Amino acid sequence: MLDIATIRRQFPALAQQVNQQALVYLDSAATTQKPQVVIDAITDYYSAQNANVHRGSHSLTANATSQFEAARHCVADFINAKSDKEIIWTRGATEALNLIAQTYARSTLQAGDEILIGEMEHHANIVPWQIVAEQTGATIVKAPMTPNCQLDTAAFEALLSDKTKIVALAHTTNVTGTRQPIESLITLAHQYGAVVVIDAAQGIVHEKIDVQAMDADFVVFSGHKIFAPAGIGVLYGKLSILDAMPPWHGGGKMVEKVSFSGTTFSQLPGKFEAGTPNVAGAIALAKAIDWYSQFNREHVETHIHQLVQQTYQALSQYDDVKVVGYQENASVISFIVDGVHHQDVATLLDQQGIAVRSGNHCAHPLMDALGISGTIRISFAVYNDQQDVQRLLAAINKCLDML
Repeated sequence: MLDIATIRRQFPALAQQVNQQALVYLDSAATTQKPQVVIDAITDYYSAQNANVHRGSHSLTANATSQFEAARHCVADFINAKSDKEIIWTRGATEALNLIAQTYARSTLQAGDEILIGEMEHHANIVPWQIVAEQTGATIVKAPMTPNCQLDTAAFEALLSDKTKIVALAHTTNVTGTRQPIESLITLAHQYGAVVVIDAAQGIVHEKIDVQAMDADFVVFSGHKIFAPAGIGVLYGKLSILDAMPPWHGGGKMVEKVSFSGTTFSQLPGKFEAGTPNVAGAIALAKAIDWYSQFNREHVETHIHQLVQQTYQALSQYDDVKVVGYQENASVISFIVDGVHHQDVATLLDQQGIAVRSGNHCAHPLMDALGISGTIRISFAVYNDQQDVQRLLAAINKCLDML
């Protein structure tokens, strides 16, 4: 089983105090804290291997390139991609989604085509599609959710048609932790010839993602959600689709030959990786994956679900607390307090050393559907323990007494 105390000691940020209180970090859905091995990987790179990749002939470049491409292979293996060429480095899931919108979508969509998007999506999986719809004349179609914050699968199927060219869905939602039935939704979408884009930013840390079994055309995620640094992300795409797509950013590395009479572009994956990449970030992401892979995922999720259920049971005892869209097997709990602004609750918790997230969580359409302006979101990771829950509940009880 998991030794949570040992795991916690590997995260230096968790040892600090906030407002003269020991930190209880419950905002991992926003970003995870980083284990020392990941921090060391970044330091080691800049201390001893710092060089640009795929350029130059000296030893530092060769070593950096070797580590950079080994990291790509690590990611490909982690999500079971067929080829390393299907792994494109980006700054995060948001940039990956914009890349797909401005390359694949912009070059293929026509007026009258439809892009089907779930109502519970993060803004990063809505706004890029709205922009490309304006550019091409395509139409955005909303797939609604049910009252219990699940995608309405019957409505989703009814909205599919020959006009549906792209379907964009989250693997797991960031507000309620709803795990969507993406396997069946992908199968339905493919029956109509639609290309499916899966935002796995929230799901990647809680479930083994097998892109071949899933059969999505694109899958994106961010490193900072899975114990790696910010500024590194992954775009997976099926090789045949990536190969046919035009490049997005132009510059160095993504070209074979440049002249004023024309330019020929690099082969995959370089075609989509213009400029100096985040080498340290890629290496650190591979280190984070290696670190996290030592744990049994089932044990991790069982531990997290126990913390979530304990928190939910306690919150359910308060008449003036409403849990929003509770999912039994989620890693997050969102709630509101009757008559109290969510920011006020989060501020009072912060004063007691409890770090949670408040606001709309970049999910305005979901908030509109629920008729609220925002929630307080508690999110757990492998390094949280029973003491964190007890501190949280005591702090919430104190907040409610004050309010």
